Amino acid sequence: MLDARAPIFLPCAQGVEPLLAAECRALLPEGTPLEESRGGVRVNAGPLEAMRLNLHSRLAQRVLWPLRGARYRDEHDLYDCAREVDWPTWITPQQTLRVDTSAWRSPLKSLNFATLRIKDAVCDVMRERTGERPSVDTQRPHLPLMLYLGPEEFMLYVDLSGEALFKRGWRDARGGRVDVKGEAPLKETLAAAMLAAAGWQGREEDGLLLDPCCGAGTIAIEAAQIACGIAPGLQRAFAFEKLAPFRPHLPDWQRMKAQARAAVHPPRVAVHAGDVSFRMTDFAQRNAERAGVGHAVTFKTADALQRPAPAERGVIVMNPPYGERIEAKGSARESFEEGNASAFYEGLSAQWKRQYAGWSAWVLTPELKLPGLMRLKESRRVPMFNGAIECRLFRFDMVAGSAR
Repeated sequence: MLDARAPIFLPCAQGVEPLLAAECRALLPEGTPLEESRGGVRVNAGPLEAMRLNLHSRLAQRVLWPLRGARYRDEHDLYDCAREVDWPTWITPQQTLRVDTSAWRSPLKSLNFATLRIKDAVCDVMRERTGERPSVDTQRPHLPLMLYLGPEEFMLYVDLSGEALFKRGWRDARGGRVDVKGEAPLKETLAAAMLAAAGWQGREEDGLLLDPCCGAGTIAIEAAQIACGIAPGLQRAFAFEKLAPFRPHLPDWQRMKAQARAAVHPPRVAVHAGDVSFRMTDFAQRNAERAGVGHAVTFKTADALQRPAPAERGVIVMNPPYGERIEAKGSARESFEEGNASAFYEGLSAQWKRQYAGWSAWVLTPELKLPGLMRLKESRRVPMFNGAIECRLFRFDMVAGSAR
């Protein structure tokens, strides 16, 4: 049986830590100890809270249960410490495991060897205690382990999520994406972070939401699920469901999911999206249907530089595309590939001034000089990372004419 409470770690994209901390405070009982740290949030919680975070967190990448942590000098220290874990209480020899390792300024020369030593420790303990050892499954293991190596200390976790939490369970076998030259895919967790930074919670008072360059529809789908009260983990499975320490809690888990299903409601606010490419708009519509929000998003194939505002007031949240999809129909054919995005951004800001007075716009981009390109003054900028790419989420408040 697991300890009643443990310092659970929830990793997130760099820059999202304050937003994730706020989300955890909303999801967990009042007074739950919580600490922001580099690359994530640590909460002192138990198995039920861990299950709830898996089901409801939109911003965390995983939910990690701590096993062992200590100072280390070499791989032998990792092996010795991992042998102290009571592995037969987690899995049987017939089940599988996988170890993933990440490091920050670690003195070790080979992360592969560090990974191997953790795996050896698990298998050696299992063989000594049961006479058999588990196998490794790199795709869908029963026991996914995460090893974090720092300059002097390491931490070994059980990954209770299994697959990363941005995998909401609705994408098709191709990942819910089509190949568009130069486009960097946007994960659901980052789309949710953009919405959280904008303060958009799917309430009527938040206003209509529009993504005029929706691509595969990630931002719009995430927004529609929020507007409908759909828990992000309701359509997927989690690793903890197959782990022995969580079996006594599975009746609570079933009740938790039933409550989440009962909380789904019609959308409280409209979500609009579109793309200059009919192929992308159609693809995004099919993604929305798989996500259970086909009825909650209005998709329209349209040029973002010409699309009129669908309402007097609202919020634009967008991650401008790269490459061929930024080539607007007729008015701005210069592409990012040619290193000339200014025509697109100037056209976009001109359209917003003409058609979107009274709106606010949130734009995520690696182009740190975006306000200058758009000839607009940002009212806020939020640092965020899209994977390893440093970005800024800029807020622009639209008024008629020049915003300078």
